[in-house]
Amino acid sequence: MLVSENFRYEIPTTIEFGNGYVHTLPKHVEQLNSSKAIIIGDPGVLEAGIVGKVEAPLEKSDIEFLTFTDVGTEATIESVDSAYQLAKENNCDIVIGVGGGSSLDTAKSVGLLLGNGGDIRDYVGLDKVPGPGAPVIAIPTTAGTGSEITRFSVLSDKEAKAKLSVGSMYNCPTIALCDPELTTSLPPHITAATGMDALTHALESYVNKVTQPISEGLSIQSMKLVSKSLKLAVVQGENLDARHDMLLASTLAAMAFNSTRLGLAHALAIPLGAHFKIPHGVVNAILLPEVMQFNIRGNMDKFVEIARIFGENIDGLTKREAAERSVIAVRQLKEDVGITQTLSDFGVKEEHLGFIAEEAMQSGNVPVNPVKPTVEDFKNICRSVMAGE
Repeated sequence: MLVSENFRYEIPTTIEFGNGYVHTLPKHVEQLNSSKAIIIGDPGVLEAGIVGKVEAPLEKSDIEFLTFTDVGTEATIESVDSAYQLAKENNCDIVIGVGGGSSLDTAKSVGLLLGNGGDIRDYVGLDKVPGPGAPVIAIPTTAGTGSEITRFSVLSDKEAKAKLSVGSMYNCPTIALCDPELTTSLPPHITAATGMDALTHALESYVNKVTQPISEGLSIQSMKLVSKSLKLAVVQGENLDARHDMLLASTLAAMAFNSTRLGLAHALAIPLGAHFKIPHGVVNAILLPEVMQFNIRGNMDKFVEIARIFGENIDGLTKREAAERSVIAVRQLKEDVGITQTLSDFGVKEEHLGFIAEEAMQSGNVPVNPVKPTVEDFKNICRSVMAGE
């Protein structure tokens, strides 16, 4: 597959990356001419003391703020509405998101509403946001979602039992404040799942049909960092070098797919996550090797390169055999970091595959995938990662 000759790359977010950088937060709030902040997080980051680490420098600098931590494991329409009303009633003019994807997606949505009003449902889809929102500073505490720089927010609608996506460059945070020290308390299973999510972002962007030179370079560097440091970050959570690599890998992968979109793993992850409550990183990890196997014929040279990135010995192999080594490498990585579940472990059964496949076909990631899938292809991918298959 040839890289597109014509392409566009845009990222409106300023990235501030470094150990201890949370202490620079007041400077950024002041430079954005903001007077009162709302901090949005979740109970996990509150209990881990990370919210306190964000609040402390603001208190020291006499910057007014209030804190909202009623965000669940998924960003929801309800949490966005509650946080927005709190921010509006208290005249907050800047949003600080701290946590994983659910907290950051909630924060980004609140920022959009503070600038544009209305209901977040008004902006579901691509490029439906009419103008800039309030400034958002995104502080990630996991290394996987990349929400600190992306134009997408994924929100659960509990009533409709569906996941909705808001996609707009106006949805990109103003500043991504990336401090690897804030990720050292992440438990091994979440480190593993979010790390595999970052890999899926990088890999699906790298092989899809709208790949372009800038996103390719970002994806390659991200995959190299994951190959080098994910296992170490899982087994040595306090290893700051590994944590640094994984947070950087996540941000680079997000910079890649922000322009290119993703592929079939993510197309399936949305309905599987919505209907069966499978954590996003886990479902991507389960699906990724099988999606790679399906896609090899659509971009064989890229899969050969992925095998090289993961240190596979491909000397003397045919191109097809070398490409297959990439699947073996990623499957082994998934198992090495402790992700051994199947879809069946989450209650997925044969009778569910029809509506899962139909919903996956509606994803905007399908048209850019290197091989055009059918509904039956989606079913077969799911069958390959169910118990007994």
